[in-house]
Amino acid sequence: MLPESTRFPEVHGHRGCRGLRPENTVPAFREALRLGVDAVELDVVISADRQVVVSHEPWMSAAICRLPSGAPIRPAEARQHNLYQLPYARIREYDCGRTRHPGFPEQQPAPAAKPLLREVVADLEILTQQLGRPPVKYSIEIKSEPAHEGQFQPPPAELLALVLAELQALQILPRTTLLCFDKRILQLARFEAPTLPLCLLIEDELPLAAHLTALGFTPAVVGPNFRLLTPALAAALATQHIRLVPWTVNEPTDMRAVLALNPWAITTDYPNRLLALR
Repeated sequence: MLPESTRFPEVHGHRGCRGLRPENTVPAFREALRLGVDAVELDVVISADRQVVVSHEPWMSAAICRLPSGAPIRPAEARQHNLYQLPYARIREYDCGRTRHPGFPEQQPAPAAKPLLREVVADLEILTQQLGRPPVKYSIEIKSEPAHEGQFQPPPAELLALVLAELQALQILPRTTLLCFDKRILQLARFEAPTLPLCLLIEDELPLAAHLTALGFTPAVVGPNFRLLTPALAAALATQHIRLVPWTVNEPTDMRAVLALNPWAITTDYPNRLLALR
């Protein structure tokens, strides 16, 4: 437990609650909400018919997805099942919930398709009301890599425009933070949606100053891999009034170590474990 004078960080359910339910599926988001998360974290990509699809990869992962026939996907063939070249009606035919992720033995498999962003939001908004909970927040990562342009994703401006249009239509912009590793997306978003909090994701050991210089502005949030987190990094972010939201913190020992650095939020595959420390 934390001292009463210390603010407990927001709990962000990573891909819903990947440690407990199939990642980025409606069952995972529903379970995260029932557990009591403050925000659901999810990833979005684009389909051939320009729908905003909730998925970590812009293809069907062989580790968790099955063909419409029910057969497994061979790892060497995963990228052939390219979401950017499939209409959403076809994407919907694949199952990404029946195969337990090998890294999460507590995960409870259940049939599930990759949902549309609008489907997830509509479901959670209703469930929030049913549970009598405050409106849930959304931590939405746009998956974007320069090497994927044209083959697995549209160019940054089009990608961002599609996502922003969906967020505006869903009326959740005031409760959303936009995350990305690709600095180009954040640079565009700064002008297209100036009130939207932006989070720069970091997974390398380059100095914070180098990342911020390359970005060209100070984001509202920085999300480092928690293994990169040091007291010095936490202090530097605090000095610049940047919120710290490390990922993906799963073990109670690591959670306690991160809590000592006073993050704004913690992203975890096991919201139940983090909430138990509140």
